[in-house]
Amino acid sequence: MRHRIPLLPVLLAAALLAAVPGCRGPSAPRGAPPAPSSVPATGDFSGQVEVGGGRKIYLSCKGSGSPTVILESGLHDSSDTWTITDTRPPVPKAPAVFPGVAAFTRVCRYDRPGTVRYVDPPTLTTRSTPVDGTRALTAMADDLDTLLTSARLPGPYVLVGHSFGGMITRLYAQRHPRKTAGLVFVDAFGTDIRTLFGTRWAAYRTLLDRPGTPFDARPDFERVDIDGAIDAVSAAPPLPAVPMAVLSKTEPFAAPPGTSKDLLDTLERAWPQVQQKLVELGTQTPQFLATGSDHYVQVHDPDLTISAVRLVVGRVRAEP
Repeated sequence: MRHRIPLLPVLLAAALLAAVPGCRGPSAPRGAPPAPSSVPATGDFSGQVEVGGGRKIYLSCKGSGSPTVILESGLHDSSDTWTITDTRPPVPKAPAVFPGVAAFTRVCRYDRPGTVRYVDPPTLTTRSTPVDGTRALTAMADDLDTLLTSARLPGPYVLVGHSFGGMITRLYAQRHPRKTAGLVFVDAFGTDIRTLFGTRWAAYRTLLDRPGTPFDARPDFERVDIDGAIDAVSAAPPLPAVPMAVLSKTEPFAAPPGTSKDLLDTLERAWPQVQQKLVELGTQTPQFLATGSDHYVQVHDPDLTISAVRLVVGRVRAEP
């Protein structure tokens, strides 16, 4: 079934533009280590997993086999973006990425706190415990590691990051190379974006954190320290030598009403260079151009996204 994303245009555009996480600011309080969860090794699972400090994170898994694929959404997005499609001709109808990947291996998705559910009307997720204030990229990567450990999901993992999610998966892989089997960047951001924006960077950074959504003023709305994130990834160890793939859009970004044309032009000029730098992170890394797709490649071209994940999974399985 074909779905339209039931999100306000300004919120959708903000999520399209938002891709860089932060690295300073408060994180959730740490308490006793969480008790291991009873997430099954195969089959369907949807529920909350204890991650310590009185917090729970929503996790959903499907399929069987290894390596386990972890789907990481973009800034402000809940894991709903992996379960919906909006394909248009000539792209044929295809299953959403989550069930599509589940057809050949185990796959899991989760809701970061303060992210938007793609329901009508849009709302912030209640499935994961809220966290107030600006979040650090290191805290987000820690959340991912604690979630995977507490859920006893077997690694190493193929990490699939869309937009801002690509920064989370990248830092996770840099900090946990033995837990990383492969990487797929879905129209993701890179650390060179700040330099490419030049004098327009401050305006873009402001747009990412306060994009004009109905949730902007809420303390639990996902907000990040953008500059700190770039610094954290740049200072971390190199990525492990694992199979990678890069998917990139071909259509312009959407934008909230009133967004500066100069700002958007700067973004469009910078984007191909950002994508090329991601390709250069590995050796023999294929880049797939999602013809006719905007930033949400996983929604507008799920078949291509699934194929890229299948390729990386296949390469991981073929390794001695």
